[in-house]
Amino acid sequence: MSARWGPYTNMQGLMEGQPFVIDHADGVYVYDESGHRYLDAHAGLWLANVGYNRREIIEAMYQQAQRLAWFSSFGGMANRPSLDLADRLVELFAADGMGTVFFANDGSEAVETALKLSRLYWKAKGQPQRIKFLGRQHSYHGVTMGALSVAGITANRAAFEPLLADVRHAPAPYAVHCAYHSPAEPCQFQCVAELERQILFEDPETIAAFIAEPVQAAGGVIIPPPDYLRRVREICRRYDILFIADEVVTGFGRLGSWSGSRHYGIQPDLMTFAKGITSGYMPLGATMARYEILDAVRKPGDAPEFRHGNTYSGHPVAAAAALANIQVLEQEQFMKRVPSLGEHLLTRLKTLVKEYPDWLRYEGAVGLLGRVEVGPVSSQASPAHWGYLTANLMRERGVIIRVAGDVITFSPPLSITMEEIDTIVDALADSVAALRRSS
Repeated sequence: MSARWGPYTNMQGLMEGQPFVIDHADGVYVYDESGHRYLDAHAGLWLANVGYNRREIIEAMYQQAQRLAWFSSFGGMANRPSLDLADRLVELFAADGMGTVFFANDGSEAVETALKLSRLYWKAKGQPQRIKFLGRQHSYHGVTMGALSVAGITANRAAFEPLLADVRHAPAPYAVHCAYHSPAEPCQFQCVAELERQILFEDPETIAAFIAEPVQAAGGVIIPPPDYLRRVREICRRYDILFIADEVVTGFGRLGSWSGSRHYGIQPDLMTFAKGITSGYMPLGATMARYEILDAVRKPGDAPEFRHGNTYSGHPVAAAAALANIQVLEQEQFMKRVPSLGEHLLTRLKTLVKEYPDWLRYEGAVGLLGRVEVGPVSSQASPAHWGYLTANLMRERGVIIRVAGDVITFSPPLSITMEEIDTIVDALADSVAALRRSS
């Protein structure tokens, strides 16, 4: 029996069995304690972008830990790696309109910072009535109470209610499960119209910010219609509502660009990052904002301190890992490879869906972020039943994926090859064939 309380884990099942222990990793592969090798088709948790065991990142962490393992950044203190990283991020994301950055420990804290900054900004602008937030259904933004409140996955929220007040949720651009049209019909952007209707109903002058993932990852890799984000961004501008782009999954190359916002051609007011910022070598989150937001909240005399922060904000070893990770992404030009790799993944999934139309449907991929739904159409079983059965069978075949209900999701390291993508899809094909034979 394990004494460890696992995150997003069925603890009864874990206590009755044994945890699946990963011992070491290299490239796109992880190994359990018995030495069995698995192709990690999910990059750990959407994040091992440059792959495992990159010695230059590990060396950068080691060198920094020898020099300064940690010191507080409160009260005007700083360390050189965090300052260098802040400058580097502003340089990288200037094209997205960003001018300043605040460091946290993970994506949840980065989102929490963005929400608090949004309210603080409107108070500084003399509009303290702007306190409401707009999220979307099926969205994931983290596990802290504010981040959970703006998120829209019901199963994650229900056990912890009541959540933050003054939060509303608009429809997701979920074209294959849309309340406004069938999957066979063209999108008329009714979800965008509903968002605007909701804004007008609430009164735009009471709304602080709208938050959206460019692609809704944990909700089932919900890929928006091409013009969706531009339309939503224009509505936020029209009503003077801050737009927060949650780039925790889509940042640092996942879609083939530094950000999902850039991929879809928008400039948000704030952006949140984590995961790919260090490729998982150290925990780190970051909230970026237009410089105008910092300028508004730093008025001298209003308050002596920005009364928000995390103990490990700007951790020097994490910052060193991020700087080395960015250097690897640039030097090896991973992002240039992503579009062709993503097209290959999508082509293979489309072929597989045609082969098993009674078991697979609604395939999609943008960059190295993919999905397909699994399970017999006529089944009365819970959708999650088929997702988990498929994941278990794929793991037996040496491939690790992550499920969202009946959606099989893919987000392999950006260092993956075409042949390794074939290995992933072949394992899915074998698993589906096994399920069909046994059902």
